[in-house]
Amino acid sequence: MKGVLTVPNLLSLLRLAGVPLFLWLLLGPEADGWAILVLAVGGFTDWADGKLARLLDQYSRLGELLDPAVDRLYILAALVALGVREIVPWWVVVVLVARDLVLGVCVAVLRRLGYGPFPVTYLGKAATFLLLYAFPILLLGTQGGFWGALAQPFGYAFAAWGVALYLWSGLLYLTQFGLALRAGPVRVGGSR
Repeated sequence: MKGVLTVPNLLSLLRLAGVPLFLWLLLGPEADGWAILVLAVGGFTDWADGKLARLLDQYSRLGELLDPAVDRLYILAALVALGVREIVPWWVVVVLVARDLVLGVCVAVLRRLGYGPFPVTYLGKAATFLLLYAFPILLLGTQGGFWGALAQPFGYAFAAWGVALYLWSGLLYLTQFGLALRAGPVRVGGSR
């Protein structure tokens, strides 16, 4: 089914609605436990929308665009909040946001040349997975006590690997961008 109102798309929209709630919980009342719960629900629905799309054969162009966009919004929201709360250094925030901005410009150029967005890679998915797991663990690491002390090194490890893979996947996307530029615009009929 190629429709817009599909179960996977509804789950992606639910995840999208969780982004401002997640950000408010982190910056307003600093209700970290509730923020982690919103992030966990977002992670579950991220997994479920992909699984259901395959199971129910409910793929859609909207879903292909919405799913990674919501992932980027969660990462952006978490990065900004963790930067404001001084849990993550600002240079990390700037580097990761710059990566997404550069790739956003590349996608806009590719569209003008007749290409679609970059195909999602497993490396990019792994980087997103690591970052989305790092954020709640880093929050837990701020709580002090035994669990906080245990969580902090794991949170930083997930974050370090996530940042490294996120930047590496960005370089791979930039390579694809360069190859597309070299090939030139897509001609009418879909060929080059």
